[in-house]
Amino acid sequence: MSSGPIDDAEAVALAARELAQLQLQAEQVRTVLDGLQQNLIEVESSLDSSQAAQLLEANEHLMQAALLAHSHADTVKQALEQVSRAAELDALTKLPNRPVLFDRLAQAIAMAKRTERRVAILFIDLDKFKQINDTLGHTIGDEVLQLAAHCLCSSVRDADTVSRHGGDEFLILLPELSEASDAALIADKVITALAMPSRLGDHVLRLAASIGISIYPDDGADADTLIHHADIAMYRAKMRSAGSVEFYGSQAADEPLSRPKALASLKRPLVRYEDALLEHERRHAHLCEANEQLLMAVLNAQDLQAAAEQAQRKQIEFLALVAHELRTPLTPIRIATSLMVEVGPEELPRMQAIIERQVTHITRLVTDLLDISRINTGKLRIECRRIDIVTILDAAIEGCRPAMDLRLQNFRLQLPAVVVEVQGDPVRLTQVMSNLITNASKCTQEGGQIRLRLVTTDTTAVITLTDNGIGISATAMPEIFNPFVQDAHAIGFNGTGLGIGLTVVRELVEAHGGTIEATSNGKGFGSQFVVTLPLASASLPS
Repeated sequence: MSSGPIDDAEAVALAARELAQLQLQAEQVRTVLDGLQQNLIEVESSLDSSQAAQLLEANEHLMQAALLAHSHADTVKQALEQVSRAAELDALTKLPNRPVLFDRLAQAIAMAKRTERRVAILFIDLDKFKQINDTLGHTIGDEVLQLAAHCLCSSVRDADTVSRHGGDEFLILLPELSEASDAALIADKVITALAMPSRLGDHVLRLAASIGISIYPDDGADADTLIHHADIAMYRAKMRSAGSVEFYGSQAADEPLSRPKALASLKRPLVRYEDALLEHERRHAHLCEANEQLLMAVLNAQDLQAAAEQAQRKQIEFLALVAHELRTPLTPIRIATSLMVEVGPEELPRMQAIIERQVTHITRLVTDLLDISRINTGKLRIECRRIDIVTILDAAIEGCRPAMDLRLQNFRLQLPAVVVEVQGDPVRLTQVMSNLITNASKCTQEGGQIRLRLVTTDTTAVITLTDNGIGISATAMPEIFNPFVQDAHAIGFNGTGLGIGLTVVRELVEAHGGTIEATSNGKGFGSQFVVTLPLASASLPS
């Protein structure tokens, strides 16, 4: 690592002087050789063979000396070029350093003056980098900076320059812009690239950054002013919310639709595997509890005799599944119990936690059997009130995010900039969205994409969940919302279940006066679920 700009400059100057001296020596040797060659031609005829041999030997020595001097000069020239290149790069990220950025910015401004085009500077500051450094150490912090540099470089054009400004701050130079809004598009690509979950050691990290933008000539006519104004805009973005973009001047009007405030479920920068798995198990247990409570509510029949036979068959299947579910947690309970007498005192809390978690799961399953009678007698009620649907989405994402992060899945959320209120039961609607997001994550490969979009019409809120996972076969599509139905190619892809999650979703959505539709282009082409709910001004059916 270089000791500083002064040492680099001295090394460059010393190499240049040595190169010049060697080149002078080489020229002098070449002049002497030319003279000797002329003398050889003149005296060759008058010399005997012995004198000619001596002269030839001397000539060969001179030629070797000249070649050696030329080789030395080439070596020094290559070393000088390497020192020059190293002096232009940041030692950690290998990005162009500040002097290079300033030089290219000055050139871009000069070109923009002649072509009457614009230049943009993006000032980027990583959000919560200190938390990562303090929690995981400076070694991981350095790796995060290198990861961030890679994300920034992958988001820009070939003509753009990404530079490390210092610490966790970066600059991006965008020369020859036609519109200020082009800079906002690049900023959006940067935020998207940083938000992709990445695995470093035992952790999954999702980065975020605050970005300030200044435009030449609107926000300044020189490099220092443009960078200073971009820095001011960056701090305004950071004060607004993490992962925001701000223009310094009036170009903000050209920026695409403003981002809604970041949800709490997307703010945490890192997740520990162990904690995430325990949290996911807890959330999954809650979903199983809610799903199984409503199972018998969807088993209706048109004919009384057929309904009785079907109910009996379903009851046998259900009891078999419940028996399997009851046996499953008994294994870790037996193992933990046997280990408690062998392990040391420091392991007892972990064994106790395993037993308590599995006992809780068994208790919920037994409680579900008692709730069946309440569901059949119509005692299960939906307690509706006026709620912001965004808070429902936030709660559902919070519960499903650990599983998505562990699979390194890219989750994107698109929300309107206005409040969207519906009349509904917050617990049941959270259950609906959690079921759908969990199902999408389980049926999407590692590193896949999941998209959630909320839009409104005059009377409805429309929630669209799309993934690029394993898809739904044409055979299973007509039965996808029926109980105990699981697509054959989905079984075992990422765990199995009772096959009642989508059934519960349909019943709850329809109980809120809404609809749900599922579409897929077939196996391997992902799937899409669209939930439509009436806005708060609409009344629920009686």
